[in-house]
Amino acid sequence: MTLHLHGLAVAQGIAQGRAVVVQSRSSGVPRRQISDDQVPEELRRLGQARDALARELQGLLVTVPRDAPAELAAMIDVHLQLLQDEALQDAVAVWITEHHYNAEWALTTQMDLFARQFDAMSDAYLRERKGDLNQVVERLLHHLGGLPLAPVAPPASHDADPRILVAHDLSPADMLRYREGAFAGFVTDVGAATSHTAIVARSMGIPAVVAARGASELVQPDAWLILDGDAGVVLVDPPAEVRAQYRRRQLELARHDEELEYLAAVPACTSDGQAVQLLANIESPQDVPMALRSGAVGVGLFRTEFLFMGRGSDLPGEEEQYAAYRSVVEGMKGLPVTIRTIDVGADKPLDGARAGANPALGLRAIRWSLSDLPMFRTQLRALLRAAVFGPVGVLFPMVANLDEARRASTQVELARDELAARGMPAGAVRLGAMVEVPAAALLAEDFLQQFDFLSIGTNDLIQYTLAIDRSDETVAHLYDPLHPAVLRLIAMVLAAGERCGKEVSLCGEMAGDASLTRLLLGMGLHRFSMQPTSIPRVKQQILRSDAADLKAWAEQVVRSQTPRSIWNARSPSTT
Repeated sequence: MTLHLHGLAVAQGIAQGRAVVVQSRSSGVPRRQISDDQVPEELRRLGQARDALARELQGLLVTVPRDAPAELAAMIDVHLQLLQDEALQDAVAVWITEHHYNAEWALTTQMDLFARQFDAMSDAYLRERKGDLNQVVERLLHHLGGLPLAPVAPPASHDADPRILVAHDLSPADMLRYREGAFAGFVTDVGAATSHTAIVARSMGIPAVVAARGASELVQPDAWLILDGDAGVVLVDPPAEVRAQYRRRQLELARHDEELEYLAAVPACTSDGQAVQLLANIESPQDVPMALRSGAVGVGLFRTEFLFMGRGSDLPGEEEQYAAYRSVVEGMKGLPVTIRTIDVGADKPLDGARAGANPALGLRAIRWSLSDLPMFRTQLRALLRAAVFGPVGVLFPMVANLDEARRASTQVELARDELAARGMPAGAVRLGAMVEVPAAALLAEDFLQQFDFLSIGTNDLIQYTLAIDRSDETVAHLYDPLHPAVLRLIAMVLAAGERCGKEVSLCGEMAGDASLTRLLLGMGLHRFSMQPTSIPRVKQQILRSDAADLKAWAEQVVRSQTPRSIWNARSPSTT
């Protein structure tokens, strides 16, 4: 009987093969009380494990193959930073010295506490970094107890068959090891769309399903799997006719992907001559080559949080930030780069601050920056210096009122004055705000009097408009990009941009969802910003569409009380 496992589709495509099952290495962690005279020995063991893991990760960085995805090296470096974080080291030491836990127990106990803090974070990307810390802890446990690493190869009896890796979770170091096994796909018990497993799988072009709860326990080693990375489904031991059906789909998808490759050099333009800009969302300088290969005409959103996370109170200085921003600006070879100022807050443990009762509504994003002006101006000075090397837009996150808009703009001028006083060049920058809360959408025209452009952050806008936390499984089904309130707010912002003659872009998952491309075109969107891997499919929809023909239909969808029904029922035919 075929077992169906459901998870999140994070890397498109279909894979078939034999299961190689990796269960969590943290299961069965020894727990024992130690005596006073055993405390020094446990601290020594912990230090040795940390040093051994640091050497392992540093060795991996040196040996990363040239053809490996650039994301791998960046992610391994993140794990090194987490490993060296003093907050983690000190907290685990307290469990050993004060509570007399053995090192393994101390590690897992502190991980449980950190996990709850991460779960309380409002930003989905940062919340999902819990997985990184958990992966570091698991590898520390390996070094503490000699727990075996998972095998790379499947049973010899089926050595010629494709292999699909099934695991509780996978770290970047795991991905680098398993890359040698040429796995056809990945399945994990946990994870999300922005987890490292998902990011690396997408960059490697390998189908993946994450958050398939219990997969590593339910799937037997050597079972035949079909992994549907489009639907987020894993079929265990399907019948022969189903396997044949999926093989035909695999061939069709392969032909389709080959056809899409040529689109990178084709301008994004509708059949009736409407030019559209397709921009890339990136997380770090290592993402620039992928953005260029995808045919992006610029960076629509460069998230700067990667510089700040896992640093404790040791925040990056001006020179470190400047080097990172300049690397991206120069790497894009004259194409525009929009850099978002740091989007963290009291719910992100940069300095050990505790989250408020509701972190999503607390001191975060632009509010955080305006509460720490020296830190804010350090970042702004670095951005202004990088702008000397190419066109840069500075994007302020979660602006909700005009006072915040004015104060943020004032800090840019003060940062420019500080650079002038030091005799350092500063480039011209365009200033913009993210529309992530309903208040910003309602004030869009007022904001455009203050800013050069706006960027609609659909992930947060949907969350705040509908009061839905999509990471909460009890309400995630209510998270709806086609909710009439969401569509009308987006339409309102686009109309304000048209009246003011200023640019409005849209980022978030809606921008990269090819099924929504034609609706957004009909609503008047001309600037999409998305993950680089989504650009070819979105561009294909644009090339096949008549923007003028879509307008009346899109207006009908937006005005409707039940837009999804109209969107599902009929849309103007593509050309």
